[in-house]
Amino acid sequence: MSGERIGRRIGIDVGAVRVGVAICDPEGLLATPLQTVPRDREGGSDVRTVAALVAEHEAAGVVVGLPRTMRGEEGPAAAAAREFGTALEAVLDVPVEYVDERLTTVVATRQLRAAGRSAKRQRAVVDQVAAVGILQSWLDRRRSAQGEPR
Repeated sequence: MSGERIGRRIGIDVGAVRVGVAICDPEGLLATPLQTVPRDREGGSDVRTVAALVAEHEAAGVVVGLPRTMRGEEGPAAAAAREFGTALEAVLDVPVEYVDERLTTVVATRQLRAAGRSAKRQRAVVDQVAAVGILQSWLDRRRSAQGEPR
């Protein structure tokens, strides 16, 4: 794998209220929901909780969704994601990468609605589902770049 660390990855969807967390299997094939963490910009408990999950699951890296605008520009949401990623990098010994995640929350909401989840019941998991989308897209792109079949 050309020097890249093999192993689990943690996917992160940083929202204004919650942080969705997903994880993949050790082979890096399939992302699954892990947890929703309340956002804590002042105290940093959200960063500490995610860092603890990275350690607990012995993750080889973290993938943070970067919500760009439809024009590909970075606005306040992308700045918040980068701020979260930078805070994670400061306390982790694994790489933190960013991946374009335009519309992942919209897609996650539609998927949950199609599965029959009410809007109220969606709130608890939509961030996790968005994190799954972020991580799965990163895994799929990595496999494609390495010439592996999907």
